[in-house]
Amino acid sequence: MAVAAVSKVVLGLVAFSVFWVLAVFPAVPVLPIGRTAGALLSAILMVLFGVMTPEQAFASIDLPILALLFGTMVVSAYLERADLFAHLGTLLSWRSRGGKDLLFRVCLVAAVSSAFFTNDTACVVLTAFVLKLARRNNLPPRPFLLALASSANVGSTATPIGNPQNLVIASLSGITFGRFLLGLLPAMLLGVLVNASILLIFFFKELSVDNNNDVESNVNSESAAGDPFDEEDVIAHRFFPATMSHVTSVDSDDWIRTLPSLSRDTSLNGRRKRVSHMVKRFKKHYLWRTCVYLVTVGMLVALLMGLNMAWTAITAALVLIVLDFTDAQPCLEKVSYSLLIFFCGMFITVDGFNRTGIPSAFWDFIEPHARVDKPGGIALLALVVIFLSNIASNVPTVLLLGARVAASAARISAGQESKAWLILAWVSTVAGNLTLVGSAANLIVCEQAQRVKSIGYTLSFFAHLPFGFLSTLVVTAVGLLLIRE
Repeated sequence: MAVAAVSKVVLGLVAFSVFWVLAVFPAVPVLPIGRTAGALLSAILMVLFGVMTPEQAFASIDLPILALLFGTMVVSAYLERADLFAHLGTLLSWRSRGGKDLLFRVCLVAAVSSAFFTNDTACVVLTAFVLKLARRNNLPPRPFLLALASSANVGSTATPIGNPQNLVIASLSGITFGRFLLGLLPAMLLGVLVNASILLIFFFKELSVDNNNDVESNVNSESAAGDPFDEEDVIAHRFFPATMSHVTSVDSDDWIRTLPSLSRDTSLNGRRKRVSHMVKRFKKHYLWRTCVYLVTVGMLVALLMGLNMAWTAITAALVLIVLDFTDAQPCLEKVSYSLLIFFCGMFITVDGFNRTGIPSAFWDFIEPHARVDKPGGIALLALVVIFLSNIASNVPTVLLLGARVAASAARISAGQESKAWLILAWVSTVAGNLTLVGSAANLIVCEQAQRVKSIGYTLSFFAHLPFGFLSTLVVTAVGLLLIRE
């Protein structure tokens, strides 16, 4: 794509700058309107400035990604109601040896779940839980939120369904799921370990001093109780819509209050009836939770089989809504619609920036020196992808560079072409850890953490940058050494 007219380039840069500044500094004094409104403003400016037409702006919105995100948000809401977080709490806190051990476990859980449920889904599901886990154990939230976001990005590199850019790469390259997994799994595993080690080095003192005793005492008491959270914590991760008729706690007195005739019957026969009714309702609730898990597993299997990701997620969400057999409004209110709107604005803004021709012209200059059969060429390609992924976002970077990088590598050999696609998948995803706005997963963690009632936490751009910069460079380099033809 040739560079557009000077006026179009200048106006496109102005509109894109508005998006980038408000994404980095959502409360900037000059225009404190936040990330979502900032994304919409920059998108509208792209149209008003004539960088793109209204039709082009609407066409640039990636509906499958929005549908996937919406569906997974709904599924995650039902997983919360099915006590998934209680089980994760037990897993993370079981025989824990302190804050550093908890941090490492968060890294592993985030990485594995991201590989099969996408990094965005993992971050939507786990952010509030990780924040509460840190508070519960008197630990600073920052290292755990960074562990969640960064590990989710690294873990998602292993499969074609781990993130949107991998899905695009798998579609364009024709690389099978198995080939993709074998090609990137070693890099992912080592990358997660390296990323966790960097986190431990960065926050060693914060996770060691004084807090360890509190953590160990908390974990020991929790292990003895068999549940890492008390009743208040578990309820906070459940949904109790006003119209929901079934009861969600086996020990709740509500079960008896819903049966006034039986509760007044104090005879032995009356007590037996109450116990029998409670057992039946428990079995019903247990069966419902089992169905939630089975539907989720079915969604995962469908994704592994290569079915459409967006339609699969929405179908799973609707199946859960029907199985719940209650008004779905309370569950649908848990969806972060502001995040979906932010994505719409981002898609339009990034597409408008690409239409200026600046990213394309930049690659045309770099391409002769970025050959994947030479270490120097791989290093230069990685730096270019990292730069563009943080400026234009990773999905547009893949769409812009994928065919060009593959064509350049294909002139060497077919094996080099596959290797080029895998390199692009690895680097464009890990590049998201560089800055807070480098990936959607980072923004999801940031936005979700702010929304947690009473313990909300703001992860700022500069609080993320020192760790993100070092982790991105080191993890990228380590992973590139393990990617083969």
